Amino acid sequence: MSDLHQRVDQLLASHDPRTTPDAEFLAAQFDHGLAWVHFPEGKGGLGLARGRQLEVDALLDAAGAPRPDLGRNSIGLGMAAPTMLAFGSEEMQQRYLRPLFAGTEVWCQLFSEPGAGSDLAGVSTRAVRDGDDWVVDGQKVWTSGAHNADLAILLARTDTSVPKHAGLTYFVLDMTDPGVEVRPLRQITGEAEFNEVFLTGVRVPDTHRVGAVGQGWKVATTTLNNERVAIGAGSDREAGQIGLVAQRWRDDPSVRTPGHHAELMQWWVETEVTRLAGERLRQSLEAGQPGPESSAMKLAFAHQAQQVSGFALEVAPEEGLTYHDWTMVRPDGGSFLGHGPGYRYLRAKGNSIEGGTSEIMRNVIAERVLGLPPDHRPDKGIAFKDVPR
Repeated sequence: MSDLHQRVDQLLASHDPRTTPDAEFLAAQFDHGLAWVHFPEGKGGLGLARGRQLEVDALLDAAGAPRPDLGRNSIGLGMAAPTMLAFGSEEMQQRYLRPLFAGTEVWCQLFSEPGAGSDLAGVSTRAVRDGDDWVVDGQKVWTSGAHNADLAILLARTDTSVPKHAGLTYFVLDMTDPGVEVRPLRQITGEAEFNEVFLTGVRVPDTHRVGAVGQGWKVATTTLNNERVAIGAGSDREAGQIGLVAQRWRDDPSVRTPGHHAELMQWWVETEVTRLAGERLRQSLEAGQPGPESSAMKLAFAHQAQQVSGFALEVAPEEGLTYHDWTMVRPDGGSFLGHGPGYRYLRAKGNSIEGGTSEIMRNVIAERVLGLPPDHRPDKGIAFKDVPR
């Protein structure tokens, strides 16, 4: 038996998953170095190869152990944690990583603004130094889960006298601080999964700064690359929209026609190719942080999710005429697969916007992967304060 398996056995022996509260078990998993085995020791890991996490997860699943709630804390688990490991101070890593994995602190992402979403480097939310603090004023938008969040990763402008990419700084914001206001944004699905967040005179200690002053774009790029891996990659076959349609096909002979069969096979093959490409991308992460290739995964996921959800309505068009509920709710998590095909079709429309628009993903792929000439940027090299608005 390997040392890794022995650690899992020790965890299960000291914390019976049948009787231990979920948060307590997950905190113990972190302490045993089994949260992210590729993280360093003392930070939820053991310094092992990333792929060995699959061994841990399989053993814990077989024992009925709880798993981190990706639906409720996807920002924390998929984006804040790897960014904190790459750029956070030792004190920040010790403070945030354990409760993040245990799910006792939920995170959101304060990046996009009404005038800076696809062009994230154009954010205008200001952070002005005042002694040991920064005073933050501005507005963020499309903030998933802000109504449930305890903490946020924040990108703000700290210098307007330099070009836009150079004047940004990255912070951790306490969402309970005075001056933070969260308002719901109701979507086409009827839910308010997203929010707009207003920041008025919010004081952020300099000890909550991630990376150097003016290094915010570099830190944010790490966050975004991890986000695109999280959005675009699923490790299980038929683990998404295609799985629901394929199961319907297997269970209901009435939907089977030669035309539908051909289209189903087309999308099954395309989603499987994307899944395998995502597996290769995850394996390449053994060498470090994800790069611009993650944009291709996110682009493919958005396109396929929209097309497959539309195909589900072609297979059973009458089901698109009904809707489970139009009551405005603010959901706890972001799982879209537990609703009917009408909901899934509407919700998939957002896949080509959230996490970076498909247009921006194509630009990233063209410029940073294929090496094609970049688009003309009239604000390149100009101080942010001098850019026409």
